[in-house]
Amino acid sequence: MTVYDFSARTIDGVDQALAAYRGHPLLIVNVASKCGFTPQYAGLQALHEKFHPRGFSVLGFPCDQFGHQEPGDEAEIKSFCSLTYGVNFPLFAKINVNGADAHPLFEFLKQARPGILGLEAIKWNFTKFLIDGNGVPIKRYAPTDKPESLAADIEAALG
Repeated sequence: MTVYDFSARTIDGVDQALAAYRGHPLLIVNVASKCGFTPQYAGLQALHEKFHPRGFSVLGFPCDQFGHQEPGDEAEIKSFCSLTYGVNFPLFAKINVNGADAHPLFEFLKQARPGILGLEAIKWNFTKFLIDGNGVPIKRYAPTDKPESLAADIEAALG
């Protein structure tokens, strides 16, 4: 199983098969607009701009499971990200990343790359998963890991 076996609804309400990204490394991130880590949107956008010409994409998945830090609807989230951080990487509809209603993609990611001490649950917004060009999760990063610190790993994933 790979991330290409999943689909998700875009922030504009369109079902998107992740197989569309086949052959391209990805950084999948659960994001939020009112979090202490929200300024990471700028770093995520910078990574997307730097590496997208070589096939890399950041995929943002808004989530409101941590401190009610993503209270808006999809239109509000899209507007905030665009106007505040110039985000043009793909954003998806709001999802859950933990619990009974967790999106199947995040269930897969958590099993493939558990966190510290082997715990699968996502602890906070801006947990990041690096996916190689074959759709395999190769690394999990904590919310405190700044996007710019991932550049060397992305470079390696691009080959």
